[in-house]
Amino acid sequence: MVALLTQTIRHFQRLKMQWPSLSVPLWWVRIVRYEYWPFWLFYAPLAFYYLYLALKARSFTYFTVSNPGIEMGGVFGESKMDILHKIPVAYVPKTVFVEAGRHLSGILSQLENAAIAFPVIVKPNVGERGQGVEKIEDASALKTYLQEHPENLIIQEYLAEAHEFGILYYRYPDGSQSGITSVVSKEFLKVKGDGKSTLCHLLHGNTRARFQWQRLRQKLGKEAGYIPARGETILLEPIGNHCRGTQFNNANALINKQLVKVFDQITESMKGFYYGRFDLKVSQVEDLYKGQVKIMEVNGVTSEPGHIYDPTYKLWQAYRDVAAHMKILGQISRQNRHLGVPYIPLRQVARRIYQHFME
Repeated sequence: MVALLTQTIRHFQRLKMQWPSLSVPLWWVRIVRYEYWPFWLFYAPLAFYYLYLALKARSFTYFTVSNPGIEMGGVFGESKMDILHKIPVAYVPKTVFVEAGRHLSGILSQLENAAIAFPVIVKPNVGERGQGVEKIEDASALKTYLQEHPENLIIQEYLAEAHEFGILYYRYPDGSQSGITSVVSKEFLKVKGDGKSTLCHLLHGNTRARFQWQRLRQKLGKEAGYIPARGETILLEPIGNHCRGTQFNNANALINKQLVKVFDQITESMKGFYYGRFDLKVSQVEDLYKGQVKIMEVNGVTSEPGHIYDPTYKLWQAYRDVAAHMKILGQISRQNRHLGVPYIPLRQVARRIYQHFME
């Protein structure tokens, strides 16, 4: 059924090349491209494998001991700043922590003392999937952001490096093995001008941009009527997150022993960390192998192998790869339990998940 729908949408795309006014309905795209499926729908078929791993570990919350150095292993609600503090300073961009309710003048002093100049990246200290992450151009925009986000925040220098990657790394607590299982290259949301179409028109000709239209319309304002020159590229979203329109491309071909060695060195001093995804930037791809990286964020147990959202990836391949990661996570958790790390009670985990999604 999925194959038939995929063939149909590809036929529609070929027609669009002949008649550009045609657009594939977004509801159709949501059906045939699993990268747009709701989280619960995509992972539902893997519930049985989760139950198998839980029975094997004799706990429904086995995953909470995967990273003893991170609260609940990094399920939901962990402090991003606490995790950043575990990373050697040389790999982290200039960063400050801002407590909820702090006045703008005090924050500007923090930035000055940390030698952080505008533009900056601001994000909630607790959050996921790019929620609340914004590039802030000046003090006035920061003041507006603070009014809309009265919570603990992280402010980082804006990194102009050209390449952004998500790298999922693991190591076993007994030291027997480490590795990288996923590398995703992030292609930011952008459109290219033809010298006659407005930004609004170009956006509606781009499927990913159409998913972001309501947000982008408010962000662009009058600029939506701007006509880019032929060949002019307009960056619509500087935040490399899938739910913000970023395209995830499979870059697993970059994995080799040298890259694993680099992350072995980075994580050597990260006590209690054994599984997670590093979101980072480099000036050029070769810098990955030299360890010349800037790590913006690290996610724990809920880290996904981002390469599965490559538009050319097949659904069966995605499930195969996710299951392989679940197996590794289960092995890490059982080893940590054997070393004496206690499982977090199910009631406590359920309460955290409820608070995260419902409050």
